Amino acid sequence: MKVIPLHQEEKNLIEQAVNQNRFAQNQLFAKFSPKMLGVCRQYIKDLQLAEDVMISAFMKVFVSLNQFEHKGSFEGWIRRIMINECISFIRVQKQVKFMDEETFFEERFNDIESKFSTDEIQFLIDNLPDGYKMVFNLYVIEGYKHQEIAELLNISEGTSKSQLSHARKLLQNQILKLKNYENGTE
Repeated sequence: MKVIPLHQEEKNLIEQAVNQNRFAQNQLFAKFSPKMLGVCRQYIKDLQLAEDVMISAFMKVFVSLNQFEHKGSFEGWIRRIMINECISFIRVQKQVKFMDEETFFEERFNDIESKFSTDEIQFLIDNLPDGYKMVFNLYVIEGYKHQEIAELLNISEGTSKSQLSHARKLLQNQILKLKNYENGTE
């Protein structure tokens, strides 16, 4: 039985794409664009704008592809570029302001059953203020730590924690409203 390295094909595609092979670049785009559009969509409500940002980020991916060192996941490397591009876009378009609060409290969603579809949850997240939404996505979806978020967004660690706390509180309130609406009690 011969074992074929699963990532060898990806490594070959990357090497070909570094050498400006358009077919290899297209294959990498086709492979990763659906997932990366989902990443961009987490930060940018409008689908067309999210697509524009994704395409712009892929241009950066292909321009800097020779800097990928094959240490860690290629998908993770692309994802980081997508997130940075989304944050840059939001900063330029909306001039996001963060409430500089050092006080926060930790809330948990464990007591709330998830009976909602992905679209309903995305709708709730989309309606968060931009600062809350960015911190929520970076912390909950992407798994960044507050120190990393603070450095990425040029805010204090306390502000990151506060933004997350407020985002969770707003989401909890919206989820309770949805539950009450579905149960006919609102």
